Amino acid sequence: MRITSIFILSVILITGSLFAQNKGPRASLKASVSQTIGTDTEITIVYSRPGVKGRTIWGDLVPMGMAPGNKGSNDKPFPWRAGANENTTFETSKDITVDGRDLPAGKYGLHMIPGEKEFVIIFSKVNDSWGSFSYDKANDALRITVTPVEAPFEEWLSYGFDDLAGTSVTAYLHWEKKKIPFKVAVK
Repeated sequence: MRITSIFILSVILITGSLFAQNKGPRASLKASVSQTIGTDTEITIVYSRPGVKGRTIWGDLVPMGMAPGNKGSNDKPFPWRAGANENTTFETSKDITVDGRDLPAGKYGLHMIPGEKEFVIIFSKVNDSWGSFSYDKANDALRITVTPVEAPFEEWLSYGFDDLAGTSVTAYLHWEKKKIPFKVAVK
């Protein structure tokens, strides 16, 4: 009797936890994009793809400048996570340059500070946070400033690569009517 009760209780607990984990697809689906430059330098960006869904993106959903602190966060302004959900990550298998500045091989949290005329792109040594809420400038590996460009409407946030030139490429974020490009090259 006792063994039967333990068995039934175990089945109920296991079944309940399995159902609790299946909540359906995320609203912002996870994606990744990769590109090889040079002979063997692999660049990979992993991100989640929010949709515009009729919202005003730049200056509203994504504030210009640093976002204000939220309750429960460190109450300091923080950059945008350049996607949704977990940190967007940028990984390079070899040392590269980004807009002419050195970035060692590794995996980085990718953050941005949007502005009307320029965006600051931040490659943080911390790549496993939930968004940018715990961002700390002391962990920056690299900061660059780029100029966003107007682009055709894109409902779902995406990353990609343009201007393939063998040893260099222009990586970009494209969402709503903006593209944020940055040049990546082998050293």
